Amino acid sequence: MTESVLFVDDEQDILNAVMRAFADEGFRVLTATSADEAMQLITEEEIAVLVADNRMPGTRGIDLLAAAKRVSPDTVKIMMTGYADLPTAIEAINIGEVFRFVVKPWRNDELVRVVTAALTRYRVVRSLRRADDAVIHSIAQTIELKDRHTRGHCDRVAGYALLIAEELHLSEEAKKEIRFGGWLHDCGKIGVPESVLNFAGPLGSEDFAMIREHPEWGAQVAREARLSQGVINVILYHHERYDGRGYPAGLRGRDIPLEARIVAVADVFDALSSDRPYRKAHLRGKALAIMAGLGGSQLDPELVTILCERLLTREKTGAAGESAE
Repeated sequence: MTESVLFVDDEQDILNAVMRAFADEGFRVLTATSADEAMQLITEEEIAVLVADNRMPGTRGIDLLAAAKRVSPDTVKIMMTGYADLPTAIEAINIGEVFRFVVKPWRNDELVRVVTAALTRYRVVRSLRRADDAVIHSIAQTIELKDRHTRGHCDRVAGYALLIAEELHLSEEAKKEIRFGGWLHDCGKIGVPESVLNFAGPLGSEDFAMIREHPEWGAQVAREARLSQGVINVILYHHERYDGRGYPAGLRGRDIPLEARIVAVADVFDALSSDRPYRKAHLRGKALAIMAGLGGSQLDPELVTILCERLLTREKTGAAGESAE
């Protein structure tokens, strides 16, 4: 069944424009002209995405979104706002009440993109609740398709991370969390436009700021899906640096959860040894040499050594096997 998107605005002309914008998008679009009317629909129907104007007579949009969260916690919430109300929208995003905001007057393509991303998030959260290998792997691959340069990245990251986890003799449960985290570490990119992910060159400050949000966006998805803390740690902290200069929290050294440090090493190695929009892949030897130089600054040096040694051992064993044949 097609999920429902509910738009709330006290101006009928706005709602008519929304209906035109989504006429060919295949969404089931509902409208309401007040918070009371919207809440009635939310209690009667399954609403995947709620888009509400903030400045309406009576109940403000931000209060409607908060009320909707109590009644329908899975509904993804978007705020429409004028330029004068931007501080309110940004505050709502920062406290986790709103997925995104759309500034009036909007561009139809931008509005459709934001709502589509919200629908993807809704589907991902509900699917992740099943939390089995096949579902999580499938979701990770679907998210990966947004970026044509990272196809296979989640599988490779999980594989490299498990090499480290095995060397550390971690428990089976810890290895499962690392596998899931490796698959899902970039799930926050569901809200990043493909034009940004696939841009062939240095990103502008605004686009780079959006990219830097993806760990927190992804961690919020994982929390809503009730995934384990170990998986959430990987998603949230895989861009922290060992020297404390990473994001989003600026954690340093062993203050960064072990599972996140492991996946960070795997993630960086795969990035170095794969083609990216801004450069070609490094050869294996060059990638390993760069990794060694990152130990102690960007990455946990002990974990870098473990991965490099395991990869070199695997290469030698494979070469010996081929020569023996």
